[in-house]
Amino acid sequence: MTTRQLSEPGSDMTPALAIQDGPPVLETRGLGKQFRSVDALQDVNVSLRAGEVTCVVGDNGAGKSVFIKMLCGLIRPSAGQILLDGTATEFTSPRQARAQGIVAVYQDLALAPLMSLWRNFFMGAEPVRGWGIFQRFDVQYAKQAMQSELEKLGVDLGDPDRAAHTLSGGERQGLAIARALYYGARVLILDEPTSALGVRQSGAVLRLIRRVAQRGTAVVLVTPKPQHAFWVGDRFLVFQRGRLIEDRRSETLTLESLSYLMAGGGEVDELETVIANL
Repeated sequence: MTTRQLSEPGSDMTPALAIQDGPPVLETRGLGKQFRSVDALQDVNVSLRAGEVTCVVGDNGAGKSVFIKMLCGLIRPSAGQILLDGTATEFTSPRQARAQGIVAVYQDLALAPLMSLWRNFFMGAEPVRGWGIFQRFDVQYAKQAMQSELEKLGVDLGDPDRAAHTLSGGERQGLAIARALYYGARVLILDEPTSALGVRQSGAVLRLIRRVAQRGTAVVLVTPKPQHAFWVGDRFLVFQRGRLIEDRRSETLTLESLSYLMAGGGEVDELETVIANL
């Protein structure tokens, strides 16, 4: 059996000791999406709670992307409900979802590479000082606010005036996650944040994910990598062919069993049987 651990001492990548047992922040009931005659997602029932890392895993085309895009307002469901704090709601756009604290960070991170870190942090929501035609970007406030939010997460990006393209992949993820939290993310959806990162940078991002959860944010992590999911996940949603086939707590899984489910579970056994009989 493979247990949750890192080779580095002092790691904070272990799951939270106590996951809140209160009502879910975000919940789906019978959620589904049909594109013409194709059922991309069917009858998904999920509850997301504060302080919990929920890993969404499965093969390509399993329905993971459709699921998270419905949560953050990019795609409207064909069936079912989304409930926020127990009340049925409908997000018609990502902007509306963000206003309710549902924020997605995608692989492109929405960063302008030639702009400074503090400009990227406040891009589209620039703090100003002055009045009327004399308003101007409050640069000092922007730098201080960004540094304060990064420090809360234990992230050090150095000079706030440096251009975003000088950041490593892991540092860019840190900036994007801190920005989402600054604007009030209650549910943070991360779409394959370690897909293009090396081992060390991936470890830094995974530790950051645990810190975010420990602050009381509900985190949804989409990843194709079973080890990364296993190290940080509290719950695992396994999708296959547009259906949620498993909703498991971390204590009920080993890395081997999670890898087996992600690879297709029973379909793997059928394939082995077919190959053995060739």
